[in-house]
Amino acid sequence: MNHLLAKSTLRRLLTGRTSIISASPAPSFTVFRKVTEPATLWRQSTVFFNGGGHELLKRMMSSEAVKEVPEKKDDVPEKKKEASGEVVVSSYWGVARPRVTKEDGTEWPWNCFMPWETYQADLSIDLGKHHVPKTFLDKVAYRTVKLLRVPTDVFFQRRYGCRAMMLETVAAVPGMVGGMLLHLRSLRKFQQSGGWIKALLEEAENERMHLMTMVELVKPKWYERFLVLTVQGVFFNAFFVLYMMSPKVAHRVVGYLEEEAIHSYTEYLKDIESGAIENVPAPAIAIDYWRLPKDAKLKDVITVIRADEAHHRDVNHFASDIHFQGKELRDAPAPLGYH
Repeated sequence: MNHLLAKSTLRRLLTGRTSIISASPAPSFTVFRKVTEPATLWRQSTVFFNGGGHELLKRMMSSEAVKEVPEKKDDVPEKKKEASGEVVVSSYWGVARPRVTKEDGTEWPWNCFMPWETYQADLSIDLGKHHVPKTFLDKVAYRTVKLLRVPTDVFFQRRYGCRAMMLETVAAVPGMVGGMLLHLRSLRKFQQSGGWIKALLEEAENERMHLMTMVELVKPKWYERFLVLTVQGVFFNAFFVLYMMSPKVAHRVVGYLEEEAIHSYTEYLKDIESGAIENVPAPAIAIDYWRLPKDAKLKDVITVIRADEAHHRDVNHFASDIHFQGKELRDAPAPLGYH
């Protein structure tokens, strides 16, 4: 029977060659693809050995090389501006920042802070103020800070750029820890914080901006980055425990840390004025954040940072005094906007 079937197939190919060639290839492709694999091989071999089936074989081979082109899908919409040009639609949810411009009409270049968060530092603040430790806890706080300064002096010596970078990674921790714990306390006790949550978070943000500025000026090496990770991990947990145990001591420690920061930045300025450190142009981020002149220099940046540290000194000594008087922070108005 197989022999008869083969003869019948050969006869059809010989007599119907023209009709096979002129026929639309689509149906024949479908037929050949749907049969089983052995049958397909047998048919292909039959057509190949039959001299009149060359065109059909060519079509079959070319059909395998043809790749179906997938339908083009709509690309994920990129950020589009509305006709007004004021709002940038960045996602399906329509969450976008309004278009922000500078006073001269140019686009605001920073996403990490807005123009209304910038300010001019108060340089008239008294840099020489010092809280004289009187109580036992004050003396503990003072001696602790003095002790912490020793390894810093040994490691950094007079490399004040690197010292400042390290200092800011530590100085930005207390405000965040204090603000977080006051936030949780407010939730637990259903009490207002008197604005102190925001005041401490403002301090943490301000210190972080100090760090972002110093990173533009000083490129930290790998071992300095590793040191930052170590110091931050230790200091965060230690300060967290200290604030839980005694907020008044925690704020006093920060007050004394800020006094040491003022001293370090004063020495930094002395080296700039003496020429030991080049008075390079101020980074763009510092010019916009502190509203400095366009031609501001490194000396101007260090001057405003030192003023900020003096304000933080006053805020933390003030917070500690509130606790030493037996009150809570919410009993006194928070110094909001007091950088």
